[in-house]
Amino acid sequence: MNSIKPNKAFPETALNKVFALVDCNNFYASCERLFNPKLEKKPLIVLSNNDGCVIARSNEAKSIGIKMGAPAFEFKDIIARYGVHVFSSNYALYGDISNRIMSILFDMAPDVEVYSVDEAFLDLSGMKPDAPGLLAKKIRKTIKQWVGIPVSVGIGPTKTLAKVANHLAKKNPAYANVANLCFSENNDDVLKKIPVSEVWGIGMAYSDLLSKNGIQTVCDFKNTDEHWVRKQMNIVGHKTLLELRGISCIPLESMMPDKKNICVSRSFGSPLELYEDIEQATSTFAARAAEKLRQQQSCARGVLVFVMTNRFSPGPKYVNSTVIQLPVATNITAEIIRYTLKGLKKIYRKGYQYKKSGVILTDIIPASQLQYAIWDNINREKLTQLMEVVDNINGKIGQGALKFAVQGTKRRWKMHQERLSPLYTSKWNDILTIKI
Repeated sequence: MNSIKPNKAFPETALNKVFALVDCNNFYASCERLFNPKLEKKPLIVLSNNDGCVIARSNEAKSIGIKMGAPAFEFKDIIARYGVHVFSSNYALYGDISNRIMSILFDMAPDVEVYSVDEAFLDLSGMKPDAPGLLAKKIRKTIKQWVGIPVSVGIGPTKTLAKVANHLAKKNPAYANVANLCFSENNDDVLKKIPVSEVWGIGMAYSDLLSKNGIQTVCDFKNTDEHWVRKQMNIVGHKTLLELRGISCIPLESMMPDKKNICVSRSFGSPLELYEDIEQATSTFAARAAEKLRQQQSCARGVLVFVMTNRFSPGPKYVNSTVIQLPVATNITAEIIRYTLKGLKKIYRKGYQYKKSGVILTDIIPASQLQYAIWDNINREKLTQLMEVVDNINGKIGQGALKFAVQGTKRRWKMHQERLSPLYTSKWNDILTIKI
């Protein structure tokens, strides 16, 4: 029973901000369908690294009971019975398609925040009342026509309400993939039909807390006493409450904040025991982390390296990690690999079947704040220029075109990707050939 009294005294505020959330429908599945129209209206799933768990589903796959995040082998019978099309995750393809969509949004909207690979917030404040809805429809049409990916658009006076509107646009066919919660005097009738767990920023723990107190829907939460919310859910929950009441508390971030830690890790395609194989894999992860570091114009002062065996497999188990502090913060690949391998040698033990390793760059600072050590004898200016050349070549030819010898060429650690689709948009050999 809910003992919390609604806050009826809180007034509805003027709607002086307008946000839109553009979200691609079943993005990974839509990308796989893009170059294979025969897959339209067919059940389709995309698997995680090493073809493990389901990370994307078409609506048809959802309707036959395939669960998100579940191991693919659990649905082996369903996959065979319904002829489900199964794909390995093709992040290079998805990333390229995402870039094409985001470039369209930057051309069509005044301010854009790229929230994820398949989502972006737009600030449409200052438009006439009917303009955001018309622009949303134009955005949907343009992206579908130019890129081929279907999107849904939610519009609201706050980012949280734009998220709620996007949920409505996707789930309710009556909205035709565009829902606008900006100019309705009272959205309670709509919010009563949405579970509070669907609200952006409310995780499982808060959902359980709210449910125990009789708060089941978005409308229930919107009308909950704000002092109770602030006490039980801290400032984040309080901001969410105010956003649902139409008070904008979360601004658009047109510039993505720099990451405080950068992690690159992978599970190996098959267990590895030899140090040389693990060294190649971990060096490759370190090189990729250094590349990400340079992309945000930062340097790292610490490197964390870890290795682990498969906790589900028989045999001895082993997990270990170490942190190496760098004498001078750097983003030079050669240095980061050198310190990474120094850490790897400390934690590697013979006789174990390793399933995974990884590198985490820590204590990250802007490159402009780099301080040199007195006894540092490395020509950093020359190495920085070398890294620029390497990044430019890899950017034009493909990631990993130029690499360090320690990264190896055989890649016995490579992930299982038995159902990988071609790189239609970024690899010459995979470009579609049309016969007339």
